[in-house]
Amino acid sequence: MSQKDITITVNGTERELSVEPRRLLVHAIREDLDLTGTHIGCDTGNCGACTVYKDGEAVKSCLMFAVQADESDVTTVEGMADLPEAGMGRSDDLHPIQEGFRHMHGLQCGYCTPGMIMAGKALLDKNSDPTEAEIRENISGNLCRCTGYQNIVKSIQYAADVYNDREPPESPVENPQEQEAAADGGFECGSGCGCDVDFGEEDR
Repeated sequence: MSQKDITITVNGTERELSVEPRRLLVHAIREDLDLTGTHIGCDTGNCGACTVYKDGEAVKSCLMFAVQADESDVTTVEGMADLPEAGMGRSDDLHPIQEGFRHMHGLQCGYCTPGMIMAGKALLDKNSDPTEAEIRENISGNLCRCTGYQNIVKSIQYAADVYNDREPPESPVENPQEQEAAADGGFECGSGCGCDVDFGEEDR
């Protein structure tokens, strides 16, 4: 099959590729550019693991041909720390959304995380102070099988606090003394998984 020459600005760097017209953008990103933070989950656009930021919009790169991104500006999760917003929070080198996912434990296996981060970035770029309902609506096209979404929402809320010069909450993981007591007298683990960790004598 014939090749087509395309130029894509990826994470601020202009990249030239020669691709078949049928090649998906996600494969060009992962295999041709070796940016493997963009994940492949379903190849049908249902899971959102392949979400990238293209020309100001969150797009699912498994639903777009690479040639459709010709002359476009694309940001992947690898480029988040190079954006102007990086370093706004407590970290010197992380984007506020990355920092939020770290501090609020917005991940478990981490497979959905890059797509969630890119979806969150797209939301905050349009609405820097979204409600919880707006956050949930925005990430509804991204699936997570681990967290129950609670701490993903908190992670984006954390980033919104940073964007709006509010003091973000302390990490429930790094500050276990602030964990909420569970009904059985144990403590929520902070991951949003619903387990109640019993710190009784038998577990010490």
